[in-house]
Amino acid sequence: MAHLLSGSIEHNFPKIVQQNVTPTTQTTPKGEDSSQIQVKGRLNLSSVRGWAYWLQNASPEVIARSGFELVVMDYSRDGSDERAYTREEIEMIKRAGVIPIAYISIGEAENYRFYWKDGWKENSPGWLGPENPDWEGNYAVKYWEEGWKQIIFKYLDKIIAQGFSGVYLDKVDEYWFWAEKYGESWTARQMIEFILEIANYTRSKAGPSFIIIPQNGEYLLEYDNGTLLETVSGWASEDVFYDGLGSSPWTGEKVSLLDRVVKAGKVVLVVDYVDDGTRGEEDLVRILDFIEKAQDRGYLPYAAFEDRELDRLDVIPGIQLPTEK
Repeated sequence: MAHLLSGSIEHNFPKIVQQNVTPTTQTTPKGEDSSQIQVKGRLNLSSVRGWAYWLQNASPEVIARSGFELVVMDYSRDGSDERAYTREEIEMIKRAGVIPIAYISIGEAENYRFYWKDGWKENSPGWLGPENPDWEGNYAVKYWEEGWKQIIFKYLDKIIAQGFSGVYLDKVDEYWFWAEKYGESWTARQMIEFILEIANYTRSKAGPSFIIIPQNGEYLLEYDNGTLLETVSGWASEDVFYDGLGSSPWTGEKVSLLDRVVKAGKVVLVVDYVDDGTRGEEDLVRILDFIEKAQDRGYLPYAAFEDRELDRLDVIPGIQLPTEK
């Protein structure tokens, strides 16, 4: 679970590691960069070799020259409308051949976003649930209620207007929170329906190539009749092989579901927070082990710093793309 914290700058051995993805050979039309090439009406993600995850105070200029081909970033430097990226900045990223994907939490409300009202703590809307004890300022929502959906659609309008190529949907696993009260089958199906509504809404406005990538909650696929997997552009997951610097207890159950996404021909982005920043032997061995395990299953790995702040690019020359093209 990744979050941007308001007011802070927030929420991988020297051998070139090639990611296990077969590029698609295409001819780029004159005046059109490769990141915008479409296959059957959808942006082609099969040739993406490296991705990055940078939420806090991300620099469009650094992203544009980073060498990463896809980046997940917030729509704003600090989560506020005042510091939102301009369309010109997002277009600059795209011209550099980088696919910009906007992070958005659809299962929790965040008290530093444009939609938050100060009076909600005393007189909250019916769809607003309790605060997340692990993330101050983040509140569970009844995501199936129309009031919350309208907020998300307004949020998506901002993202589309900025020129992002897609969205990265966090907290789709919020259906677990409500499962005890409403039943997991029902809450899971409501989340699936919400993701499908988001896909239909954004693609009706931004075109069929608009990318939809949920993060975590891959267990939703157990309740899918095939429509969800057909609709999304791929899936993302945290802590797949490592939970921090130790082994992940969720590897077996996660990969069995993420493998379905690969089998369907969709991209799988995995981020494990395995880099302690020391660049010592133990650190590099752990990072390389994560990358190798991800690549062996056809996933695209991003090794992130263990602090989970996502406040800078994690670049490891020769292992995780260099800072300059």
